[in-house]
Amino acid sequence: MHRLMPGITILEHELSELRLLVERQAGILLDCANSRLAAHVAAYLEKEELESPAALLDRVRSADQEPGFLPQFLDGVLNTNTGFFRHPGAMNALAQYVIPQLCARKTEEPATIRIWSAGCATGDEPYSIAMAICQALPGGSASSGGNGTGAGAKSPAGRNGNGGIAVPCTMQSAKDWSIHIVGTDLLPSAIQAAERGLYPQSAVGGLPPAMIRASFSKIGNANAAGNSAEAVRSSATGTSAGQSGGSDGTANAACNGNSAASVNGNAYLLVKPRLRSLVTFNTMNLTKPVYIGRFDCIFCMDVLPHLSRTQRSALVERLHLYLEPGGYLFVSQTEKLCAPNLNFRPEVFDGYTMYRKPLAASAAYGR
Repeated sequence: MHRLMPGITILEHELSELRLLVERQAGILLDCANSRLAAHVAAYLEKEELESPAALLDRVRSADQEPGFLPQFLDGVLNTNTGFFRHPGAMNALAQYVIPQLCARKTEEPATIRIWSAGCATGDEPYSIAMAICQALPGGSASSGGNGTGAGAKSPAGRNGNGGIAVPCTMQSAKDWSIHIVGTDLLPSAIQAAERGLYPQSAVGGLPPAMIRASFSKIGNANAAGNSAEAVRSSATGTSAGQSGGSDGTANAACNGNSAASVNGNAYLLVKPRLRSLVTFNTMNLTKPVYIGRFDCIFCMDVLPHLSRTQRSALVERLHLYLEPGGYLFVSQTEKLCAPNLNFRPEVFDGYTMYRKPLAASAAYGR
């Protein structure tokens, strides 16, 4: 029994029922401790002015009739650990192994690369992917593939300055590239943070200084940062390619300078428009079949362990369908795929294992 507030308690069997209901409704395993879950329930009951845990259980049972309820309830109890280049082996493999293959295989002009970050949390992963791609592409330009307006930007020179962070590959092609990175997450609050593209300076402490300068503008305080984030977001989604070609200048104008002094020691970094324009964000429950197109690469890092066994298998099947032939699925190194019938072929680069859909993929799973 856990005391939530004066006169209200939640019993162990009610917590167990809550876990089962969430798994049934959303396919998500609540693997936190009972004490943490009880504290989350207490906060939610108070916020929503619900009279008892039984009232909450009734809402979870009828979650299908209230689509926004479960994401709202789960916000704060799901593990959303993230970080820039949190999986350097995957980013390194993308930059040095996968992108060169795509460069060699794609012949159209501009050549299009589509990547999905499934379970993107607050956007650190899709922005890391954008950084890695901009470093990996040859001397041509990368532009937005999302709305066609583009953010033309010369690929910055990059170096492996931090123990495995993506190293630019050397390729001969100088064609133009249309890049579209999609980030999705169950939690609306996470997507809102990702769309702002605003992070404390401590969030990028492990990145090489050159990469930070190329990708972020420094803001002084939270209020200024919030206003600048909206300005840059508008700039990134509504400007012409000509305006974004000088991405540093656009960012500086929107952010009142690249070297704004910190206020009270709190500095914030804002994703620059040329990088922001490569990424679009949407809320999505990965356990619900929703088709959002075909992708050259799908990142689904640290997501599968939070799903039930049934939902895990179903999601991997869908991800296989959503990949282009020859495309790659990236998962955490603790999430080895073990179902050979999915027609994935494991490939290893520099110690990191990724899973490739063969170019001659069969018509399995309804294709």
